[in-house]
Amino acid sequence: MSASPLVWSITILVILGLLAFDYFFHIRKAHAPSLGEAAMWSSIYVGAAVLFGVAVLLFGGTELGSEYFAGFITEKALSVDNLFVFLVILASFRVPREDQQKVLLFGIVFALVARTVFIFLGVALIDAFSWIFYLFGAVLLLTAGQLLKPDKHERAEAENFMVRLARKFLRTSEKYDGDRIFTVENGRRVLTPMLLVMIAIGATDVLFALDSIPAIFGLTQDSYIVFTATAFSLMGLRQLFFLLDGLLDRLIYLSYGLATMLAFIGAKLVLHALHENTLPFINGGEPVPVFEITTGLSLSVIIGVLAVTVVASLVSPAGKAQTAINNARRHAQNYLDLDYTADPDERERIYRNLVDEESAIKAMDKKYRDKAKDVEAIRAKVGEAHARHEEYQRTAG
Repeated sequence: MSASPLVWSITILVILGLLAFDYFFHIRKAHAPSLGEAAMWSSIYVGAAVLFGVAVLLFGGTELGSEYFAGFITEKALSVDNLFVFLVILASFRVPREDQQKVLLFGIVFALVARTVFIFLGVALIDAFSWIFYLFGAVLLLTAGQLLKPDKHERAEAENFMVRLARKFLRTSEKYDGDRIFTVENGRRVLTPMLLVMIAIGATDVLFALDSIPAIFGLTQDSYIVFTATAFSLMGLRQLFFLLDGLLDRLIYLSYGLATMLAFIGAKLVLHALHENTLPFINGGEPVPVFEITTGLSLSVIIGVLAVTVVASLVSPAGKAQTAINNARRHAQNYLDLDYTADPDERERIYRNLVDEESAIKAMDKKYRDKAKDVEAIRAKVGEAHARHEEYQRTAG
């Protein structure tokens, strides 16, 4: 499918229009979105992505339509995994919940720009060097191995190199001023931590692109399909964050599922590279007759692996226990941060969530409850949150 300049222009304008709509109608006024709001808009964006895929099927044919859906599902799954890191960054910088939407939208825009650059760079490399598929395959196989490392999300650091550099050379305040990037402190105009959060998100977006772009090139080499599948996978990611907040920890087998998917696509790339081989030290520079994985098989494997991963995570008693315990720790930490929010309703929401998670923990089997790490430290933190809530009620009363 060689999309015309007109089709490219219309597609880019539609995507820019959706981003502008997101900003002016949802983010400009800082607020913590409700579950219903997040669910509705997540459904709208996913529906738009599916309708676009149907259009590709109708006008581009079954092969391109299958490539789009395989690419979209893969990129969406990788985006959900990326939300874990966003959660770590937002928690590390203690971004008020009502101001998190602006950070997430910046992350989506920056990711879209970064991945677009990598897409066209990838197209140029593929056109110039057919052996680049060997490199892409190796990247995905290595990434799959990294995903299998334990506690990878716990080790994620918000204070990356770019943030440390910004702290060193930019004058920043210690406190937020709503969702503003600049504020006045002691009569001086300074940057707020909001800029540092955006730098952290932007830096991680570049790393995410290094994984996701080779993955989608393993499913299609059509630049228009690569771009649109990537763009639609990112659209609605902000709403998905708030929809899945509290459930992300439940997907305890997601890393295994993604590792399987990336290893499969990596193997597909290596097989494709062998089929197109021009390297003189492999089979004398001649193509190697190997089995090539079809797009239909790729789509089936991707959907199957994701389905098994999600169902296994949701029904797992260990997953339920881990979710409740991690959420209790997170809600307690959020409540203990007096600067977390100025909204009394948000403070009450966090406390109610903490109480609900405690009830779930008490009802679960003791063998799963005792598997949690630092359980005594978590109990102490929860107890401190209760004491702080009692103090807040006395003060407010």
